[in-house]
Amino acid sequence: MSQLLNIAAEEMENPLIPPIPELVIGFIAFVIVFGFLAKKLLPTINKVLEERREAIEGGIEKAEAAQTEAQSVLEQYKAQLAEARHEAARLRQEAQEQGATLIAEMRAEGQRQREEIVAAGHAQIEADRKAASSALRQDVGKLATDLAGKLVGESLEDHARQSRVIDRFLGELEEKAEAAR
Repeated sequence: MSQLLNIAAEEMENPLIPPIPELVIGFIAFVIVFGFLAKKLLPTINKVLEERREAIEGGIEKAEAAQTEAQSVLEQYKAQLAEARHEAARLRQEAQEQGATLIAEMRAEGQRQREEIVAAGHAQIEADRKAASSALRQDVGKLATDLAGKLVGESLEDHARQSRVIDRFLGELEEKAEAAR
């Protein structure tokens, strides 16, 4: 038993260092497993990593392309918006000019119609004045002839004579009225 105690004591002395044959067997097993993994799994892992890298780089390139395209579309939109604003301003200006022209034409037309109405009114007044003057002359002439006939005591029915007397009488009245002004 002492020998067993010695062996146990030796083993207990350094529990972290395994015996050499175990180290050699473990090292050989490690090299075999590492070699197997390097030959079989490492290419597959590298391939997957390469595909991921390419996918990421492709995604970045696609994102940059999309961003460039979006920037281009934004510039086109801004250009179209500026053009639309310019066109709207031009149409607004044209509408204002057309409105001003239309207003001027309507005013001119209204002025022309007003002048026509005023001229027609003056013509109607003049025609009415002449008709009233003629009717008044006839009435005054008839009254004057009747009055003169009653004063003289004879009939003054001669139409030519009546017209001359009436015209002379009214002419004298008009001369007096003109002189009084």
